[in-house]
Amino acid sequence: MNVLIPLAEGFEEIEAATIIDVLRRAGLNTVTAGIPGTIIRGSRNIKLITDKKLEDVDPNEFDAIVLVGGDPGYKNLGNSQKVLKTILDFNSKKKTVAAICAAPLILAKAGILDDKKATVYPGFERKLQRPRGDRVVVDGNIITSQGPGTAIEFALKIVETFQGREKASALKRELVFNIK
Repeated sequence: MNVLIPLAEGFEEIEAATIIDVLRRAGLNTVTAGIPGTIIRGSRNIKLITDKKLEDVDPNEFDAIVLVGGDPGYKNLGNSQKVLKTILDFNSKKKTVAAICAAPLILAKAGILDDKKATVYPGFERKLQRPRGDRVVVDGNIITSQGPGTAIEFALKIVETFQGREKASALKRELVFNIK
């Protein structure tokens, strides 16, 4: 499975690093793509070097797109016509479209949340038609999550979607996540 994670200036570092790490630990081919270049500065001034520039990526090679939040990162992602086109294309093909923090607002902007349940960073609920207060929400091919503190749970849900509950549970144990 191939997962595309586009990153724009102002991305949320905890979300990006956590999701990339968990998906790669699971063996998912996870490709980061920067907008506009390959050195992208996060919202807390941490620089990340992406695998490629978004302009050099063929979205048809991917099974999922994962959008991270951060301000102004989510706004910059939402201003990318390639990101919006990819979201619409993936949704029409029932490919996985996932977004965390404020990034579900990009899915709303693209019009794919109109009849879907979703969650978003607390305080932005009024900007969604059917908001939920859950940490992670799955509705069909769309996965949404609330923010930095839910990043591992969100990433594990993506792993479960592609590799099953058993793989996600094994990874959860390996990460010592939420084990009592």
